[in-house]
Order: sequence, then C-alpha cells, then structure tokens
Amino acid sequence: MNKLEQVKHIICVASGKGGVGKSTTAVNLALALFARGNKVGLLDADIYGPSLPLMMGVKAGTRPEIRDQKFLVPIMAHGIECNSMGFLVDENVPMVWRAPMIISAFNQILGDTAWSELDYLIVDMPPGTGDIQLSLAQSVKVSGAVVVTTPQDVALLDARKGIEMFRKVDVPLLGVVENMSTHVCANCGHTEAIFGTGGGDSLSQDYGSEVIGRLPLDLIIREQTDRGNPVVASNPTHAAALAYLQLAENVERRIGELESVGATTPTITISND
Repeated sequence: MNKLEQVKHIICVASGKGGVGKSTTAVNLALALFARGNKVGLLDADIYGPSLPLMMGVKAGTRPEIRDQKFLVPIMAHGIECNSMGFLVDENVPMVWRAPMIISAFNQILGDTAWSELDYLIVDMPPGTGDIQLSLAQSVKVSGAVVVTTPQDVALLDARKGIEMFRKVDVPLLGVVENMSTHVCANCGHTEAIFGTGGGDSLSQDYGSEVIGRLPLDLIIREQTDRGNPVVASNPTHAAALAYLQLAENVERRIGELESVGATTPTITISND
C-alpha cells in the first residue's frame, strides 16, 4: 500500500529564494496545526541542505527504523512525524548529486516513508523552482502551496516565480506568508516594518489570493528554532507563536474552501512562454 494514501492533505511550503525563513515557517506551521488537534507529518525535501533534524531537536546520528525491508519509520519529534535526508546521511557529508539522483532520492523519501493516517503532511520544499517541485506535482495530489516571502522587492520578485510555477502545474495557492513583516523592539516596544510594507498584499492581489500569515521578526523565533525547540512548542502563548497559530487556522480555512469548490488533481502542462 502507498503510505501517502493515508494522508488527507499534502501542503508544500515554498519560496522563490533562500533566506526568507521558509523552513522555520514550515516547522512552526506543522507544530501549529498539531496544536490545533491535527495529526501532522513534516517532510524535509531540501536534499542539499536538510535542516529539519536541527530545528526539531532530533539528536545527531538518529536514523529511522526500516519496516518490511522497505519503509522508513518517521522520527517523532514534538508530536510530529518527521523524515529528512538529514536522518539518512552524515551532516558533514555534502550531497554532490545530479538531478536524476535528487529526484530519485526525493521520491523514495516521500513514498517510502511509513506515514500514519495524517490530516496534514507539510513538505518543506527547497528554495527555487526546480526538479523537486515538478516531481512532487507529478507524483502526488498536492492540496495546496504556501509561498513564503519577505516584504522587500527582491524577495517578492522571486516569490512571483514560485507562484507562477505552481500555477503551471495546477497546484492551488493557499496564500502568501509575509515573514519578517514587523519588528518589535525588545527594549521600548516600538514596532517597525524594517523590510517595508504592502509587498505581501500586492503580491497576493495580483494572483487573486490573500496574505494568510504575517510573521514577526523576533529573536525568540531564531533562538528557539536553533535549540530544536520551536516557538510554537516552547512558548505557545508568545505573540510569535500566536502568529503561527493564526497561519495554521487560515491554512485550514483555505483547504476547506478549496474542498468546497472541488479542487482537482494537479496535471503538468507544457507551453513555450
């Protein structure tokens, strides 16, 4: 049996470029969905730079058990079923692989993981618009994509490319997440939009979507994630955690809206544009 058949919704968290907080968003979104009573899995699809083991506080050297000489048993962390290439290779070994090897590894870790009956499987995509993104859309039914950006123009430009890619493969856009939206001074409480304002709104309006999350630039997010104890799990009443919980609520709402209109299975189309 294909273990993915037991997963109700596959959601990919993507970005057009690195450095916008995509993985941190994916981890805390998964934990927020779990906190809202869902059964959740988290797949780190970044073959070159897997970060899930560190972010979820999994001890170095932990390896998944093998079931029936084929299936990888997910590692449990903070109540979430997790799998990552980081569990299968030494963290100091660089992944010097060509595209066919990357696609093969991704398809194996996706399809040969013994996921249980999950409500949501969050897939932390590698940055950009490459082979893994296309492979995911071709091989499984994706319920929707969350595109993470920051408000500055260069990040928004790359985010547009990510959205356009999902449109070409007919993966529904659940919405845009504006990360590092505002910064609150720890000393005086002054709130400042360091990277500008309105970028996420403009982007979502252009694609008939919405900003489903505005996440703060807050030191606690980085500190707790680096310690393997993300803010949603460690400080659930903190303002930053509440922002992720609001994101999770919006994701669930958008999934419900898509189900009500009968979203279809993604198909690949090819054009010359």
